[in-house]
Amino acid sequence: MYAIPADVGHAVWDLTQRVAVAMRAAYACEGTSTRQHNEPAGNQDVWHLHVHVFPRFLGYRLYEQHRAARWVCADERAPFAAKLAGALGLGRTFR
Repeated sequence: MYAIPADVGHAVWDLTQRVAVAMRAAYACEGTSTRQHNEPAGNQDVWHLHVHVFPRFLGYRLYEQHRAARWVCADERAPFAAKLAGALGLGRTFR
């Protein structure tokens, strides 16, 4: 994050925007949230850059509810991945 070249940072942000727009279309969500973490205080063990993009719905308290969340298996995630891939124009199929 701290040393990423500006052109690469812009490319990351452009992709983040593309995913957020596709996510809003695919999931009919009312908004999106993004997160990015750095260094041990940000719960990062391996130095790399990635951005989380979350669909948001009114009344859903993302930051409070994640503590009780369970890991969702790939088969349950596949329909959501397929919807997002379609909105991104990727045409991929998932399990």
